[in-house]
Amino acid sequence: MQIRKHFRFEAAHSLPSHPGKCARMHGHSYRLEVAISGTLHRDGPARGMVEDFDALEALVTAEVLDALDHRTLNDIVENPTAEEIALWMWRRLQPKLSSLEELVLWETPSACVVLKRGDPSTASE
Repeated sequence: MQIRKHFRFEAAHSLPSHPGKCARMHGHSYRLEVAISGTLHRDGPARGMVEDFDALEALVTAEVLDALDHRTLNDIVENPTAEEIALWMWRRLQPKLSSLEELVLWETPSACVVLKRGDPSTASE
């Protein structure tokens, strides 16, 4: 079974190698979807759940949102394209969230990157 939680954060970046206006500093209202999979817990506080949504939120907040929200992404990710940001997130979350299946990072309401377990970019994880 898979569960999915959505998050939002604000950040700025520039893409110096980009031939268009994205080479200039600009900001986005990012939306992140984190999907994990597993079986239902049969006992304990997460009984009947794949994972407690509050626990998932706490982990994503600590590992990703606190580092990126209201920041200049160029200070954190060398070339902060949506793809590189998603990969940075995966590398932060996967070691602490072995059930991570998919990240979807929406840079704009109509443009996103999807990173899934088993994708070549995640192979070393």
